[in-house]
Amino acid sequence: MTPRAFKSARFQGREVRVTGLNKGLQKIDVALKWDPSPIGEPPHDLDIVAGTYRAADPYGAPAYLVHFDSRSPDGTINLNRDSRTGQGLGIDESMTLELERLSSEYTRVVVGITIQQGSGRKTFGDVPNTSVRILDGYTELMTSDFTGVSEATSATVAVFTRDDAGEWEMRSAIRGFDADPEGFGQLMGKDYS
Repeated sequence: MTPRAFKSARFQGREVRVTGLNKGLQKIDVALKWDPSPIGEPPHDLDIVAGTYRAADPYGAPAYLVHFDSRSPDGTINLNRDSRTGQGLGIDESMTLELERLSSEYTRVVVGITIQQGSGRKTFGDVPNTSVRILDGYTELMTSDFTGVSEATSATVAVFTRDDAGEWEMRSAIRGFDADPEGFGQLMGKDYS
């Protein structure tokens, strides 16, 4: 499969800009859920992926990726729950991003969702009741059900950037890709504006 990006899709969410006396975004939780496959069919396996980018090259190759079976070298981005079937109690996968602890060397973090393609090509339209929710503490920053990218096999969902004052902000960024998890990791942080 040749990786490619689709156009941006509509999303349910809002752009979050934190300024003034606020401390900016600090500790983010990303929660992903989906329904399991019907009995007798191969399992749906979706993964949260976070790519971290250096200030010197914010749209280049990621400095590192955090996904299943990995965490950031400094422990600031962790996958807390990893499901390979969608059989969970409400949340199937979750990731925590401790942005306030991330080295000043990094100024951009892109979060996306990818579908493992081991049992044949699956898109978001093939996986029922898929949704992602991003929280800053108890404040919901965005939700999406991937309706706008139903033909995609991977999608970015949010971009976190650090401003000159060192504060983090989030922009919803639902963009579908026709890429397997490995290809998606290399495409997700590029500038598609």
